[in-house]
Amino acid sequence: MKKAEITAFLSLVFILMVSFVLGILEVSVIHTTKNLNRLAADRAVFSVFGEYHRQLLEDYHVFAIEGSYGTGEYSEESLIGRMQYYGTAGMEQEITGIQYLTDLNGQAFREQVLQFMEEKYGLSLIRDFTGLTSRWEEQAIQGEEMEETEGNILDQVNDLMESAQLPGEESGADPEGNTGTDSEDPGTDVILPDSAGMEDMTEGGPFTCIEQIEKSGILSVVMPKDMELSGLAVELDAQPSGRSLNAGRGTFPVRQGTNGLEERLMFNEYVLKNFSSAVPDEGNSGSTEESGKTGRRSLAYEAEYILEGKSSDKENLESFLMKLFLVRMALNYVYLMGDSAKQAEVTTLAVAVTTVLLIPEAAEVLKQLILLAWAAGESVVDIRALLSGNRTALTKSSDTWQLPLSSLLTLGSGTEQIDGSDVPGGITYKDYLRMFLFLKDPDDVNMRVLDRIEGNIRSEYGMDWFRADQCITKMETKNTSEILGGITYTFPVYFGYE
Repeated sequence: MKKAEITAFLSLVFILMVSFVLGILEVSVIHTTKNLNRLAADRAVFSVFGEYHRQLLEDYHVFAIEGSYGTGEYSEESLIGRMQYYGTAGMEQEITGIQYLTDLNGQAFREQVLQFMEEKYGLSLIRDFTGLTSRWEEQAIQGEEMEETEGNILDQVNDLMESAQLPGEESGADPEGNTGTDSEDPGTDVILPDSAGMEDMTEGGPFTCIEQIEKSGILSVVMPKDMELSGLAVELDAQPSGRSLNAGRGTFPVRQGTNGLEERLMFNEYVLKNFSSAVPDEGNSGSTEESGKTGRRSLAYEAEYILEGKSSDKENLESFLMKLFLVRMALNYVYLMGDSAKQAEVTTLAVAVTTVLLIPEAAEVLKQLILLAWAAGESVVDIRALLSGNRTALTKSSDTWQLPLSSLLTLGSGTEQIDGSDVPGGITYKDYLRMFLFLKDPDDVNMRVLDRIEGNIRSEYGMDWFRADQCITKMETKNTSEILGGITYTFPVYFGYE
């Protein structure tokens, strides 16, 4: 037998080695448990965001979770419950950041749309439009200036009529031509000329069209005979752009430059490709009734709604067409001022009318008013052509001018129907929608597009509970788990559709 012995030094070394090994094992267990908890939380949040709204993605190419899960009763606890269902049971979780489609005037929505459009179409889609933006802005300014001018036309016409008062009318003659003095004195009787010439200035005259627009609205003179006006309407207070919304919180990555020139053009192409208008575009997916849908869209003129934001199709179309009318009127007036032949026609008419009215000195003033009225009449014909699906010339020439001066005298009276012809190489109704969308505030466009998406999903799929401000695109949570011997581990988890 041999004696065994151990020194105090070796005992200490042994104890230290065992403690070290056990410590390593405990640290390994802690880190392994941390990693497993992180993996569980990551798997859960990935699974939750995998439950994106299918119709929103298929129809509008946008990823988002519908937070109420088809119940209409939204709460953040339901999101935590879904995460626990997917593997985070036993963890304490708190949502520290969340982003909805409607946050920051639809910033998250706009980012996804731009990403989709760039990946699918690329910048080649908007290459032909980038050089037109300055011209669009110039035309809009001309239209605004023409609005004031158009408003003054009838006032100036009335001033002319007052200055054309016949002598008998100024002296208080009655409709029979009597002066109101002693009827027994034949010397005081005044026989007045017929005043029909004055009445022709406002009834069946060159200003009939403008008067009809002022009285009954532009739709009363520009609607093609075969076009049926939509009667659909929505409640503005119920739209995302008009009601109180769920607001997100937290700080998330934001794409820069979403409102640059190229980005605005790209987003507007998304609008024109996905939403209907008064003039259907061949191949446009934004029709008001499609196979496989359970209902109709709540508005037929969606692009016009996005531009104008009024409750009914009629109001939106009328408001948009009035802006278009003023832009066309400015362009047509510029052409008339440079066409000597047409100015000669107007001069002849102005001289004839002022001669009949016994105010020849007003011929030049009347000439300018008739030129403006003629430009307005041509604009009416232009809009009729556009609403019929035809093209009209951006800037007119003698070959593309469509309204004779003689037809101006009956335009708007209901006795004529000049619909306007198609001009090869001209611009379309869709081109004008594109122009005015570019000039619109991007935040307004974002929110009104979300109005239409929410309304369409509700009406087409019968999902009355769907709300854009319950659609979640990004989320961050704080997660706390117990690891070993009462030790807790807190860590963040983030996921977003980017």
